[in-house]
Amino acid sequence: MRSNQEDMYLDNATLNNRYVESLLSKLEYHKLELHKEFKIPQRINSCYLDNLLDEEDTRKIYASFPEHQEMLLLKDLREYKYVGIQLNKYHPILSKIIYAFQDRRVVKIISEITGIKNLFADEYLYAAGFSLMKKDCFLNPHLDNSHDKDRDRYRVLNLLYYVTPDWHQEYGGNLELWDRGLKQPCRTIHSKFNRLVIMVTNKSSLHSVSKIDYPGQRCCVSNYYFSPQPVDDHEYFHVTSFRGRPKEKVRDLILQGDAILRNGIRKIFKHGIKKPHFYRK
Repeated sequence: MRSNQEDMYLDNATLNNRYVESLLSKLEYHKLELHKEFKIPQRINSCYLDNLLDEEDTRKIYASFPEHQEMLLLKDLREYKYVGIQLNKYHPILSKIIYAFQDRRVVKIISEITGIKNLFADEYLYAAGFSLMKKDCFLNPHLDNSHDKDRDRYRVLNLLYYVTPDWHQEYGGNLELWDRGLKQPCRTIHSKFNRLVIMVTNKSSLHSVSKIDYPGQRCCVSNYYFSPQPVDDHEYFHVTSFRGRPKEKVRDLILQGDAILRNGIRKIFKHGIKKPHFYRK
């Protein structure tokens, strides 16, 4: 006779396998069209896929998100959002879906879609995990940190999976890609329920999240993939570097100075002076 603990383990294993198999099936079926979209020239490499998982599964993922008070608040001139990284504190469904994206077979298909070789998932979820944004939350234009937590590999891909049911584009909280820099209009990707976005991260992939103007919550599961080589031809290093929006002239000056200062600190102290944002197993 199985114990309750064994039953729980089998239930979790079945759930994880279902997520992985769903990802593999959907990504494989749409692989060619996603590859073509990702490679469209003269814009930040990106693509998205709707109806990624069974709708009921996605609703359960959303229902498993904790209240925002149970998450880490990040709020300053750069951003306003809530993040969850210490997965053992939260519902196991969240861990299952996050690590489903790290299955080696899923990583392989993502490599084929993007054309980026030698991809590695990050079990420590450096700056990844899951996030919640409610009314007035935002993320200013920025470049993601160029490396992993140990500065051994380049951060090359960002996978964003949106799970809030009935989230309309006019609510805000949408991904904004500044394909031609801040002097030109951005390209907006709606943070639609059950949508996966795959985007490159490099020294020019400036992106942001529009301010939320709705009394609800936009929830997202995120993963970064890394590689020993940069997507571009030469080596580089920078911390997460924020900018002001086109009309935020003063904020832009402050944030550029902030990025220069933090970049200088990281060149002296490998891990910076703040507590790094990763999963402590």
